[in-house]
Amino acid sequence: MVEFKEMIDLKEEELVIINRLQDLKKGAGTHSPSMFSILESIPEIKIKVDSCFLSNPYATDLFIQYFNKEVLETGLIRDLLEFYPSQNKVIAKKLEDTLKIDSKHIFIGNGAIEIIQALIHNYTKSKIVVNIPTFSSYYEYVKDGIEIVYNKLKKENNYELDVDQYIELCKTEKPDTIVLINPNNPNGAYVKYTGVLRLLESLTFVDNIIVDESFIHFAYEDARLDLVSFYDLIHKYPNLMIIKSMSKDFGIAGIRAGYGIMSEEKVNHLLKNGYLWNSSGLAEYFFSLYVREDFNNKYVEIRKDYIRITQEFITNLKTIKEIKIIPSKANFVLVELPVGIDSSLFASTLLVKYGIYVRDCSDKIGLEGSYLRIASRTKEENEYIVSSLKELFN
Repeated sequence: MVEFKEMIDLKEEELVIINRLQDLKKGAGTHSPSMFSILESIPEIKIKVDSCFLSNPYATDLFIQYFNKEVLETGLIRDLLEFYPSQNKVIAKKLEDTLKIDSKHIFIGNGAIEIIQALIHNYTKSKIVVNIPTFSSYYEYVKDGIEIVYNKLKKENNYELDVDQYIELCKTEKPDTIVLINPNNPNGAYVKYTGVLRLLESLTFVDNIIVDESFIHFAYEDARLDLVSFYDLIHKYPNLMIIKSMSKDFGIAGIRAGYGIMSEEKVNHLLKNGYLWNSSGLAEYFFSLYVREDFNNKYVEIRKDYIRITQEFITNLKTIKEIKIIPSKANFVLVELPVGIDSSLFASTLLVKYGIYVRDCSDKIGLEGSYLRIASRTKEENEYIVSSLKELFN
């Protein structure tokens, strides 16, 4: 750590700010402090690129175009703020034609995080199998007394899931709940449709199979970049529960919108236990936009363009010889730093010196080494990230 400080010639005032940053991170637990928290607590920092939180900035631009025209300019904003939004099942009804799923299988969430908590708290009874590294809430939300079995993904396999090994582990452990984030966070590994299908066919004895598709809009299986999803499997496999965040692919994390697809029985149970009015008026407006053909046609073009920009970003990062890039089918990439470089210090230095906010992964269990997770942003921002990293190493 000392060698790295000397190499980049950190000034005393920069070291003070870095220490404050690291204290702020400790206070946020296993999640990163928001950009607003950083700017409020440490106003000396000037954030140029937020490459920590994961969203499609071009989709945010598209949403804002509609929001300005249909909500702000018309005065609809007053109604969205003053009046109650629709109940959960009413909003779910709006989605059924677009998702091609009967609304009785759709549960609306205040972001995907609420759905994760709802499913694990209500349906995990004795044992859960969680792949690591992964999104920490999947093991942090497990109630006391429930056994957690960690399936450690192998570094030599770029932390990709071995489906056959996973199936054998589940047959041995016999959990009532398993979790698959697809693509996985923080490494972006993607299990193809055939792999997920094989898993479902082999694990019919598992009561709850949670497939988190929060990053599925950034994945693809062929050159057409078409969207792949598993909604059509919900009828054949009643133990399947799909979670979908809208924050990442549509760039609207501040609205808190997500949905789950599961059995009618599970949806009804959740609706009877505290999730009647869990959405905001802004979230309901987004969902009404999400199902419109004009909006979706524009979004599909943006989605595919953003995938191309992201893959170009990953290719450019690979030209930096000092770091290792883990292959990704998401809108972020896991970056392994050279041996001896502390990821927390490196991430803080990148923010203080260049205004680039990335995710330090030192708190991610299951990772072997020193890692950052860097999100893809606009083409121009991505170029700035690459040039800054090159300059920092030089």
